[in-house]
Amino acid sequence: MNFSNEFWDPTLIWFAVGLVILVLELAVPGLILFFFGIGAWLVALLTLLFDISINTQLIIFFISSVILLFSLRKWVRKLFTGKMGLSKDDKESSGDMVGERATVVEAIIPPSTGRVEIHGTNWTAESDIEIKAGEIVEIIGKKNLTLRVKIIN
Repeated sequence: MNFSNEFWDPTLIWFAVGLVILVLELAVPGLILFFFGIGAWLVALLTLLFDISINTQLIIFFISSVILLFSLRKWVRKLFTGKMGLSKDDKESSGDMVGERATVVEAIIPPSTGRVEIHGTNWTAESDIEIKAGEIVEIIGKKNLTLRVKIIN
């Protein structure tokens, strides 16, 4: 067998397709492409063991990917996210940052919002007065994901 015949081997092609799809899963959230990558690897395994037509390969790829997606997605998602949840105390404290200090990382110029950093995380912030980047502010309220801040005197 020469190189060009080995390059066009269905097993290698399906393996490469599966690998590309799995790498794309890292860029596209949602845990959907993962199952199509596994489906492609399943077809690669079957083409290694059996001589099957391209139409059959495509049908196996599609059906196995969809079956894997609908039957295993919830289980795999739990596997990746774990059992991490907030206790009642954690939920109360995460929503209650009032009184804490933050650093302005993007100037707040009313009526537009800016950005502040607190505990290593950037938040959208608003204020009644202009606040320059680098200033230390106090959080005086929170509405959804926007913090209301005032400059510390």
